[in-house]
Amino acid sequence: MLYYLFRFLERFDIPGAHMWSYISFRALLTLILSLVISAWFGEKFIKYMKRKNISEVQRDASIDPFGTEKKGVPTMGGIIIIVSILVPVLLLGRMRNIYLILMIITTVWLGFLGFLDDYIKIFRKNKEGLKGRYKIVGQVSIGLIVGLVLWSSPDAKIRENMTIERQGSATVVTHKSEAVKSLKTTIPFVKNHHLDYSQVMSFLGKHKVAAGWILFVVMTIVVVTAVSNGANLNDGMDGMCAGNSAFIGVALGILAYVSSHIEYAAYLNIMYIPGSQELVVFICAFIGAMIGFLWYNAYPAQVFMGDTGSLTIGGIIGVFAVIIHKELLIPILCGVFLVESLSVMMQSGYFKFMKRKGQRVRIFRATPIHDNFRKLDSQLDATSRYILKGWPQRQFHESKITVRFWIVTIILAALTIITLKIR
Repeated sequence: MLYYLFRFLERFDIPGAHMWSYISFRALLTLILSLVISAWFGEKFIKYMKRKNISEVQRDASIDPFGTEKKGVPTMGGIIIIVSILVPVLLLGRMRNIYLILMIITTVWLGFLGFLDDYIKIFRKNKEGLKGRYKIVGQVSIGLIVGLVLWSSPDAKIRENMTIERQGSATVVTHKSEAVKSLKTTIPFVKNHHLDYSQVMSFLGKHKVAAGWILFVVMTIVVVTAVSNGANLNDGMDGMCAGNSAFIGVALGILAYVSSHIEYAAYLNIMYIPGSQELVVFICAFIGAMIGFLWYNAYPAQVFMGDTGSLTIGGIIGVFAVIIHKELLIPILCGVFLVESLSVMMQSGYFKFMKRKGQRVRIFRATPIHDNFRKLDSQLDATSRYILKGWPQRQFHESKITVRFWIVTIILAALTIITLKIR
């Protein structure tokens, strides 16, 4: 809203009004405003939740040895994150931008889904929360909506790379003058840097383009669902998910900025996406919300984000990556989320497989994988056998585990950016 107000005032030569046309100004202002809102609203929210006695349910001490310290800590702190994202974006964003609209819809949609889950856990005293199938339906639905909108919207276009060989000089990368609908996406470690979904489906002949769009929509659903669940699993220690997500947000912000800048896009030989500069405003609000939330969520946590926050965070990251055509970089960038999800699937799958053979065998001491580092051998189920029993050899405090996971995410984020030049 303020964007349109100051652009209007610019017509009357109001001093400083022209600053609102600069994406860097609005992005940094969004970051600051998000931090301020998160800090101010966070304090009010925590006091309100304590007055209403809306707090974390008792944790299993066999899984979380520090769980007794967390009884009575307010939860549903994802509301702080959502408010800290939406308010600055609505004030400073250009609301006619299709990409920004999709990000707002994603935030509200998954925030509501997570809120329902937390509501059932807290107010209906059901530790299982919202049934898994309903969560999946909600995640798949927003993935489907995003995929179909990007497919059908005339505003969701890119300007493709065009390589010019100049005699006696280096190869020059430029972009076509006309923006077009495209099924290309960035793929790491490949020379031409692009994968075309329609070419993947080329075996269907004249129907390859339609099939390519269907594959794109399916990929969108998979990415959004996987990252949302991965973030949800990663949210198990004070500051873990918020810190990792902040670093991931910085990497996504860099990718969005270079994709929205025609000269940087040409230099890096990536597709130029007109309009994606508004995503920089959104991701700055996201980063500010994550950092501001850490003010209260760092160990010892004064508030937990709950599924209201974790499902929303993962969905935002997934949809953002799809919009800027970088979804194939997600396994690297969100490597921590991926490992958390894989550890749970491996543990559950192997246990069920061995149980059919009459044996109780687990791979890890506990999953998601971060729990494996804080559980002692003496706390294990005596009726089960553990393949990785004794690893690691000692128990780590959750604050040390959290910081080390942050370090891994920083390395992965840097590697993701580096892939733009490694081919």
